[in-house]
Amino acid sequence: MTCGLRLFLLSLLLLCAGVAAPARAEVVVSFYSHDFGDRFPHAFIVLKGTVDATGEAVDANYGFTATSVSPAILLGSVKGKVESSKPDYIAKSDRQFDVTVDDATYARVLAKVDEWRTREQPSYSLNKRNCVHFVMELAEVVGLTVNRKSKLFKKPKSFLIEVKGLNPQLG
Repeated sequence: MTCGLRLFLLSLLLLCAGVAAPARAEVVVSFYSHDFGDRFPHAFIVLKGTVDATGEAVDANYGFTATSVSPAILLGSVKGKVESSKPDYIAKSDRQFDVTVDDATYARVLAKVDEWRTREQPSYSLNKRNCVHFVMELAEVVGLTVNRKSKLFKKPKSFLIEVKGLNPQLG
């Protein structure tokens, strides 16, 4: 009897006995874009799910933006920050794709967010370190192929569509 068949029969037996097999815990990383307007960041991630090892519920989001949006961002580097958006902003944004990650990858995502949060200031640069660069690095952390030479670093939606095109597994 194969291992897969044994697992199936055990699950069936547990189901018949009224005992549910444990659900697999997982965290889903969703990549979002928000069309240009008066609110930032324009590209960000949302994390939802459960950490397998601890059962911790996950419901967070992170984006990277300038601490103050002014003409100064056109002239060079300015202070930057990782921030979380309110639910209404997320609801008005476009989810481009989702990636389900294991605990180790989830931990690497959080480490990358913290790396951006603790960067030496000024850390935001419209041309070198903006919200799209932030999500690009997070896409790499979750195992996606990205175009580091993309011409779309000022176009969050177009950049994420490009990433989706480079990763056929995203559907």
